[in-house]
Amino acid sequence: MAEEVTLFAAASLKNALDELAQSYGGGKLHIAYGGSSALTRQIRLGAPAQLFLSANTTWMQVLEDDGLLMPGSRTDLLSNQLALIAAPNSSITLSPAPGFELAATLGDGVLAMALVNAVPAGIYGREALTSLGAWENVQGKVVQTDNVRAALRLVATGEAQLGIVYASDLGASPHVRLLGLFPAQTHSPIRYPMALIDPATPEAQAVYDYLRSDAAQAVFARHGFRPLQGQD
Repeated sequence: MAEEVTLFAAASLKNALDELAQSYGGGKLHIAYGGSSALTRQIRLGAPAQLFLSANTTWMQVLEDDGLLMPGSRTDLLSNQLALIAAPNSSITLSPAPGFELAATLGDGVLAMALVNAVPAGIYGREALTSLGAWENVQGKVVQTDNVRAALRLVATGEAQLGIVYASDLGASPHVRLLGLFPAQTHSPIRYPMALIDPATPEAQAVYDYLRSDAAQAVFARHGFRPLQGQD
């Protein structure tokens, strides 16, 4: 019987990876989701991850610097875009652009974001708002969450009037409204690196190869990600 493989993955990947796990024919695949920063800490403390799929390169670099990755296995798998979303009952119309009046538009409301100093979606979001000149005035209205899906839920339930999530998160909630995508030049390139944790088993290698396959890349694309394989 094939050994179960444990994949640690950024929360924003849940819908796509859940679909891929169901169709994977090489054995049982267990996926633990969370913020990339929290998952990195767990791996450093000895959590039994065999693969890691992060939402940014910084946290993957931490593990590489620690010598925890299988040499030569690190690869940029996917890219994404940042989206400004509104609650379902909101009548706000606002597009992310230089000088946009985000704080004034929110009024007494709040903006949901993943942790702006730790979670990739929050880090990218803060960079984008800073680039567009909106961060200084809006930071006092930000509600921070442990991962991007938690920020999405706050907006979907109307607890937050606006939120910043990934474009790929939009398919996870039919209740939010897309106001606009942030220009790519306003933040660091969004990259999802994947690597095997050393030592790698044959079963983990098989999952790694599967996630890089054309079939898996097509699933990621359907969920709003931008495949990067073949562009290294």
